[in-house]
Amino acid sequence: MKKIRNFCIIAHIDHGKSTLAKKLLKYTNTNNINKKKKLLDNMDLEIEKGITIKNHIVQIKYKYHNNIYKLNLIDTPGHSDFSYEVYKSILACEGALLLVDISKNIQAQTITNFNFALKKNIYIIPVLNKIDLNIDYSNVIKDVKNLFKCSSKEILKISAKKEIGINKLLKYIIKKIPYPSGNKKLPLKAFIIDSFYDNFKGIKIFFRIFNGVIKKNDKIKLLSNNKIIKIEELGNLNKKTNKINAGNVGYFIYKTKNIDNIKIGDTIVYSNDINTKAIIKSNYIKPIIFIGIYPINNKDYNNLENAIKKLKLNDYSFTFLKDFSSSFGFGFRCGFLGILHFEIIKERIFREYKIEIITTIPNVEYKIILKNKKKKKINNPLKLPKKNDILYIKEPYVKVIIFSYSKYIGQIISFCIKKRGILIDQIYLSPYKIKLKFELPFNEIIYDFNNKLKSITKGYISMNYNFIKYKKSNIVKIDIYINNNIIDGFSFFSHINDAYIKSKNICKQLKNLIPKKQFKIFIQAYMYNKIIVRETISSFRKDVTSKCYGGDISRKMKLLNKQKIGKKKMNKIGKIDLPHTIFFSLLNIK
Repeated sequence: MKKIRNFCIIAHIDHGKSTLAKKLLKYTNTNNINKKKKLLDNMDLEIEKGITIKNHIVQIKYKYHNNIYKLNLIDTPGHSDFSYEVYKSILACEGALLLVDISKNIQAQTITNFNFALKKNIYIIPVLNKIDLNIDYSNVIKDVKNLFKCSSKEILKISAKKEIGINKLLKYIIKKIPYPSGNKKLPLKAFIIDSFYDNFKGIKIFFRIFNGVIKKNDKIKLLSNNKIIKIEELGNLNKKTNKINAGNVGYFIYKTKNIDNIKIGDTIVYSNDINTKAIIKSNYIKPIIFIGIYPINNKDYNNLENAIKKLKLNDYSFTFLKDFSSSFGFGFRCGFLGILHFEIIKERIFREYKIEIITTIPNVEYKIILKNKKKKKINNPLKLPKKNDILYIKEPYVKVIIFSYSKYIGQIISFCIKKRGILIDQIYLSPYKIKLKFELPFNEIIYDFNNKLKSITKGYISMNYNFIKYKKSNIVKIDIYINNNIIDGFSFFSHINDAYIKSKNICKQLKNLIPKKQFKIFIQAYMYNKIIVRETISSFRKDVTSKCYGGDISRKMKLLNKQKIGKKKMNKIGKIDLPHTIFFSLLNIK
């Protein structure tokens, strides 16, 4: 174990984590050894969006003082919507490289990741990246020294892109990060870092062993459901093996088609163990926005269920429950950590499983306090109890931390107050940089909050948020009707002060998106069974008198009366088929 190092790379988004990971592989010749494998960015979406979505586990071999060291590297995402990937990666390691881009300095996610790594008592190496840029970064060094309470000598300076300082960094990892402290003589204690479904083999499960030994043909138990599994194929990160000792990272194959038993973060013990406790609490990461997902073609329902289960296997922070909508039919009510998380899952369903879906408007989860003192948590507007049964409603609030330049402070505060925010604290990190803390309703930041802040500050901003509590609020449900038929996919919750504006936006958008018919189309927004907004799409008017060239006027009147009767009939029996693009367009309403 003294020649093993388990470490991860953590940072704010776009600070160069994946670039550094790739250069470490290149420097240690790991890419050439694994020519057939794509070790990092193995999703097309990661390459296209330029972000890390899943953590990637790679084993590097590095020679130092005539000894070969095994360095198990985990490259983690930087976006807050994938915080669970960072969380479980930190738990699997003894050390972390905390990367700071000198052109951007310390940002929101940097602080969050640092605090969590510090809480888990792992060794943190501060690393400044992009020193090849011709800029003065003395202020960055001061900020990092204040954060880490360290000297300048303890801060490594590198350029991942130009491969400057990579060799020194590898030596530093071996010198400073502790080797694993597990005991192979103790009972088995390991946890699942990741898993994915292989159509030919079954489920491939990656794990980290803290104590004990796993051997081929051993019987192990998953602590969350007491499922017994026989290890038929075992391997480290590079090849098959018959045994993996404490301190190491490896994988095993679970030959099954039932994917419901496997949970990322689950604890692995020997089959007869009844004393070992779980490493991670099963409810640590909870979804915070909820969206209905339905197949466009009802025949794809079973395929969609299978796809969602496989995505859940690979992403434990994603949740789902079966659902039914009168507008869309059978589908699923899914939970996500944010809008980007939802967009990635939606794109993966289409790309990896070739299923086209319709989605509803995002909602957060509210607490409903009933007059009989019972409490309910509701994330679907259709399940809201009757108004007369409700005592009051609580909505979720988050603490938002914003880093920006001090010259934008007035605009930022003004914008957040408009979003019903409360300023908790403001700290000048330097004469030019400021840290702001706000308490905000979560429903106000899930759409375009970050984009508008970037617009206000010309891009010089970073933010992060964490759930803090539920607060009593005047929340109402808005239902959208088209020709007196409720479209339940458009129902949403809103604060009463914003209900009219949001309803007006949706009705206007629908008026522009719904094609004209030969009858009038009425779009109405209801609050407490009262119409608060109405838009009308006028009907096509066919010129039925165009074929009449002169003659008696009664001929024209007869045709016009016939058209009038037809219009009345059409208004009663005419049906509207909403184009699927409408549901996608509504998600982009500002």
